[in-house]
Formats: sequence, structure tokens, C-alpha cells
Amino acid sequence: MTHLHADFYARDTLTVARELVGRYLLRRLNGAELVCRITETEAYIGAVDKACHAYGGRRTSRTKTLYAAPGTSYVYLIYGMYCCLNLVTEAQGTAAAVLIRGAVPVCGIDEIACNRFGVKAGDMTAYQRKNFLNGPGKLCKGLGITRAQNGLDVENNELVVCTDMPELGLAAVTPEICVGKRIGIDYAQEAVDFPWRFYEPV
Repeated sequence: MTHLHADFYARDTLTVARELVGRYLLRRLNGAELVCRITETEAYIGAVDKACHAYGGRRTSRTKTLYAAPGTSYVYLIYGMYCCLNLVTEAQGTAAAVLIRGAVPVCGIDEIACNRFGVKAGDMTAYQRKNFLNGPGKLCKGLGITRAQNGLDVENNELVVCTDMPELGLAAVTPEICVGKRIGIDYAQEAVDFPWRFYEPV
């Protein structure tokens, strides 16, 4: 497999957010390899973005990971129950990251379905299939990503992002990408209108 290294993430956040669409996210969990193809991302840049947890240089126990080295996983909890996976971008000390907002499973699908719904993939309802990993909390639940994965170097064996995985028959892809406003940030004033969401057309 072709891993993405720190230099991939140590770039402009919008570029990284766009180029993560179509890449493979590998989660090794309990001896299984769970793989999905990233289909949707959002960029967050603390210096100018009121939707970013570290806007204005805010540093808290929650946001300190945003200032870590590029390629570090930033996992936070929303609504007290859903985890969201982000990948830190730009230079260390610069608060910026890309939220992995949606994906489609390509390997370990039964395990991912059991994590999400408690059933194997073949037993999912039409509604469950439609709403499998199409949201950041759903993605983390399906892949068993929790706050325990906060602060990981995503080149490690537990969580990896790859361009291709030929050993699993997964080739590199160059998807069509749409650009739009981010979701669920109505509080963020002018940042609501930033076109910082990148996604494959449905």
C-alpha cells in the first residue's frame, strides 16, 4: 500500500481536504482490517475560521491536538456521544485540520456494519445502507474510532490513509469532486459561506 506521509498533510488545508477525497482510510481493529474510501471532507483553519475549535488561537485540553504535527489524528466528541475524525494539516503549531465527513466501506464491510448497526452487511435495511457512513459520527462508529485514537500519527499501524492498496485489489482513484458550504455550522457567522466542503457527487 502507498501511505500518505507527513509531507502530504503539511500543506494548504484546502488542498489537502480536496486531495483526501478518493483516498483509502484503513483502520486496524481487533485483528481486522476495516477499509473505506473517503468521499467527503471539510477544511477548518483556525486563523480565519469561526467554525474551527481553535479560532483566534484558542488552546484548550480539547484543541491542543490541532497544533500537533501534520498527519496527527484529532478526534473530538460532539453532542456528548459522537466522535469525529480530523487529520491535522499545515505546519506544527498552526491550528488547521480536515474533517473526514463521509466514506464508503470497501473491506471488512460485515465488521463495519456490526459496529454501526449490530448486524452483518447483508442484513442491513435499505435505510441503513443509505446512511451507512455518510456522516462523521457514523464513520467513527463504523470504524471503531474513539477519543482513544486522538493524537495518533496516521502513519502508524492502527490508523492509516493510503493512495492505493493493491494487496486488497484497491487501485488509486481520481474522483469527480464537488465543492460547497460546510454542514452544521450555522453559528460561524461569515464562515458559514466558506466553500470548504469537498465531496463526490451522489
